[in-house]
Formats: sequence, structure tokens, C-alpha cells
Amino acid sequence: MSAAAAVAVEALAKRFGPVVALAGVDFSVPAGRVLAVLGPNGAGKSTLLRILAGLARPSAGRVRIGADAGDRRHVRGRVGYVGHATFLYPSLTARENLVFAGRLYGVADPGARAATLLAEQGLEALAERPAGSFSRGQAQRLAIARGLVHDPPVVLLDEPFTGLDPTSADRLAARVRALAAAGRAVVFVTHDLAQAAALGDRALLLVRGRIAFDSGGAPPGAAALEAAWRTAGAA
Repeated sequence: MSAAAAVAVEALAKRFGPVVALAGVDFSVPAGRVLAVLGPNGAGKSTLLRILAGLARPSAGRVRIGADAGDRRHVRGRVGYVGHATFLYPSLTARENLVFAGRLYGVADPGARAATLLAEQGLEALAERPAGSFSRGQAQRLAIARGLVHDPPVVLLDEPFTGLDPTSADRLAARVRALAAAGRAVVFVTHDLAQAAALGDRALLLVRGRIAFDSGGAPPGAAALEAAWRTAGAA
């Protein structure tokens, strides 16, 4: 595994009883790069992100986040994870959710950090509303802000564009590019081939827990991704 990689995965496997979710997955993501992970339902994409986030243990293989493998607590402190669950407290306001998360991560000034993130996500007008009253798209934007509250060097996004309107989706795409430009490593899961081609510096196609296509060191092209998707039988 390369010492320069912000994320390094070697021979990663995950089983749930007799079900193989991941089998021999290898890749690395340097700082400042965006990896798009595609695949049909049940391909192992969300399982992969949960293992990278330290929320699940692999059955075999190694994951390194940063300079060393560390334990799962170390990993969680270096990773911003936005999954299918928002991890928001519905009775707390948007601002309170971010301040609370900031305190959990030891952010020096959680109030100021919350204000910055609310502005970045266009949520200032909703800052004092309970998160439980938010629409799906609004909650997704707040969940993304929560995942970034501790300014992590690695950002993991599982279908982050789900529920976003076009304006919010454009804002998120710009945010992903800005995170990479600032030296963050970003891994995002998507079903959208055009989205993967537009944002990814590299793309992996998972099919039945294995890498069926890897664009390597070059950004993926939409046509190449579509061809790989069909060849792998993911369509």
C-alpha cells in the first residue's frame, strides 16, 4: 500500500454468513483526488464505505486511513461519513445538530464552524428549525454539513445527491471539487454514470463484491463507464 495514499485498501473482504458482500477489493485514493464507486444494488458499495468509515469490520484484508491503520476510533476522527442514515437529531435545530457534532469531535469553536457550514449549504434561513421538520433534500444538506464539521482529511459520501434539487446538487458538486482542491480525499458512491464521469478522478465498478472495472489513473469517461457497466452485466 502506498505511503502517500490517504485511503488504502488491500484484499478487503466482507461476509454476512454465507453471503459475500466484498471479495478481494484493492485500491488507494491519494489526497486531493475523488474516487467514484459505482455498481448495481447489492454490489457492496455501502458495505465498503461503512468499513472505510470504521463502522463495520472487514472479514479479511486491510484498510488504512492516513499514516497508519490505527483503531476504529482513530479512523472515525479522520473521516467524514455521510450515509443513508442522516445521524441527525430530529428534535434539535439545524444549528444545534452541528454544534453538538462539533463538540463530539472536539472542534475548537463549534458555533462558528456550524455557522460556516450552514452558509455553505444554503441553510442559514433554516438554522433554528428542528431537523425533524426538514424535507429529504434539506436533511441531506444538513447531514453533509454534519459530516464535514470536523474538517476531515477523508470524506465518504454514500449516494449524496439523493433528494437534492438541481441547485443543491450543483452546490454539492462544487463542494466535492473544493474538498479535493483543498487536499481532501473523497470517495463517493453513485448510480449515475454521468455524475461519476464529471466528478471522479478515478472510477471503480463493483459487481457482486468484486471490482469489475477500474479506470486507473485517468478520469473515467462516460462512454467507457457505460461500456464497462454493460459488459459487467450491471445494467
